Amino acid sequence: MTYIDTARTALESRLPGQDDALLDLYALLVLVKGEEVTLQDVHDAWAVWRSRTAPNHKSIMPFDQLTLSVQKLDQTYADAIAATRAALAEPKED
Repeated sequence: MTYIDTARTALESRLPGQDDALLDLYALLVLVKGEEVTLQDVHDAWAVWRSRTAPNHKSIMPFDQLTLSVQKLDQTYADAIAATRAALAEPKED
């Protein structure tokens, strides 16, 4: 198992049922942003994925143009990404 697989699997346990391609983008955020991930980062990853799966979706727009209620929908994902990174950084017990 690679470090990518480890991050993806750990994240999937926090976000079950996600599309594989979307989960890959969120796993990338675990690795590159970790606990510094923002709601905008999550939205941008989602928008990249959604632009392939439903290119006319009404929320494919810059984050700052979304309503606050739509922006807040990304909090669950940002929290899962940050928590996954924190868990991966914890020392392993032997």
